[in-house]
Amino acid sequence: MSSPLQSMRIEHPAGAHVAEVVLLGPGRGNALGPDFWNEAPGVFAALDADPGLRAVIIRGEGANFSYGLDLMGVAPEIGPLLDGGAGARAQIFELGRKMQRSFEVLAALGKPVIAAIDGWCIGGGLELVCACDLRLCTEGARFSLREVKMSMVSDLGGLQRLPYLVGEGHARELALTGGDYPAAHAERIGLVNAVLPDAAALMIRARGLAAQLAANPPLAVTATKRVMNARLESSIAVGLREALMHNTSIMQSADFQEAMAAFLEKRTPNFAGK
Repeated sequence: MSSPLQSMRIEHPAGAHVAEVVLLGPGRGNALGPDFWNEAPGVFAALDADPGLRAVIIRGEGANFSYGLDLMGVAPEIGPLLDGGAGARAQIFELGRKMQRSFEVLAALGKPVIAAIDGWCIGGGLELVCACDLRLCTEGARFSLREVKMSMVSDLGGLQRLPYLVGEGHARELALTGGDYPAAHAERIGLVNAVLPDAAALMIRARGLAAQLAANPPLAVTATKRVMNARLESSIAVGLREALMHNTSIMQSADFQEAMAAFLEKRTPNFAGK
């Protein structure tokens, strides 16, 4: 983390036991573009290796947490692969694995991670917070696992982690409808631990909770987290690969091309199931 980061800012005063990771963009929605996927594994690994660090907060810059995957940003890399055959599908799979590893490193981080969510938390942004240990949000937060509406399978861990967080029924509703859900619904189903009135109250609560976590003996905290993670890891790993295998085919379909065209043209898509 010695060179300047493009996709996030790390706020970690010298000697402090808590660091804040601030998602930076691009744009107002803090979309997760190529810079994020290149930088995130190293950032999270460095935080994990810091012996003085005991808790992490992740938040978005500005009025939103994250709009999720930056479709325009990754289009130059993905676009040429959409009309290819087996070789292109293998490249899509490897690109997906690169993205998945970012959240795998985050989930395995040996310190507790708090997601502080304001505004929109969409797609990959929602999958990011699912890889965190605790989630807090404002009353104005909105959540959506929108991949199905884009003719994609959610493949960054949402389909694997959400059932453990909110139960199978609520997870299926989020995943299959691709709908937008308010903070009150997220709290009711257990997706978030608490809802705060506004961004200022959110950060007061997040920093207070992080300080509480950091005050506990770090060896016991790390061991507790690893024991809780262990019961999930094998099933999550299998599910991640299953999701990617489906996406390698779906992303070469006419429906996916129609979803992308409708997104760019700001119109309702017309899916043919092909």
